Amino acid sequence: MKNEYVINNGSLLATNGGKNPVLVYNQPDAAELAELEQHYGISRNRLNSALDPDELGAVERAANHWAFIVKNPCNYTSEDQLLFTVASIGLFLFKDRLIIVSPDHFDPAELRKARTLQNVRDVFLAVLYSTTLHFLSHIKVITMLSESLEKRLNTSMENHFLLNMFTLEKSLVFFLNGIGSNQIVLESIRENAAKIRFSSGQRDILNEIFIENRQAEKQTEIYSGILTGLMDARGSVVNNNLSLYIKRLTIVSVVFMPLNLLAGMGGMSEYSAWTRGFPWWLTYPAFLAGLAVIGLITYRQLTKPPRVERLKLPNFDKHKPNTHRHD
Repeated sequence: MKNEYVINNGSLLATNGGKNPVLVYNQPDAAELAELEQHYGISRNRLNSALDPDELGAVERAANHWAFIVKNPCNYTSEDQLLFTVASIGLFLFKDRLIIVSPDHFDPAELRKARTLQNVRDVFLAVLYSTTLHFLSHIKVITMLSESLEKRLNTSMENHFLLNMFTLEKSLVFFLNGIGSNQIVLESIRENAAKIRFSSGQRDILNEIFIENRQAEKQTEIYSGILTGLMDARGSVVNNNLSLYIKRLTIVSVVFMPLNLLAGMGGMSEYSAWTRGFPWWLTYPAFLAGLAVIGLITYRQLTKPPRVERLKLPNFDKHKPNTHRHD
């Protein structure tokens, strides 16, 4: 799908017809790919790289334009099951035109820019800046989801939440690779800033984007390391919760084992023979009371905490140096 935009009062406005400076091809079909190849001289290999989610970031110089492949987070949906993925975007910068090729929906009118847009190079920098902020916003969402899952894992005995944590960890790996790939692209753009004809103000913005992307990379590394380190601990928490549950069931079964034996004896004729001469309304309540006392004693013995000897610390006052002055 082809969309055209014009720069008006520092922003992008959608329009149709004419030689508009910004063209966006979302999920281009075969006819649009042929148009890009024939009318604008963009090679099919570069177009295929822009639509390949596994393609690494790249910077290439053609006869009449610069070709850039950058990574951008995909829009998250509920069907993704907490998996955040990364896609590629092709940016083809001409002298007076910018062509954006994206396999996902990309709306440049929603770009978060560092300053007002004056030309296509400002739009190009706005795309890079918005991509970096997009990564940062998704990292914050992943952090919030991981904290929520950690609270549920503390009382859970299932692997469902643990698998969700693995999915978030996988998402951070995707993000780390995408941000690192963009970092290489930004370094190459800084080296070729003069050839791309960036002004001094645009170079300052490029440096800010470079710093923001580096901070996003460091932040992703930290979160990924923390989440990876906590995975074993969270797995142990789930196993411990299950062990406690089994322990409680075991205590209940052990408590009722002697009671079942005595209750079986009480239901036989032997108990009637033992208590012959006593009224039943005394013997059977006494029997039930005895069962309750035996069950309580058994439960107390099973749940009694183990005795732990206190550690005897040495008397440090005896070894304290004498600090009094002697005249």
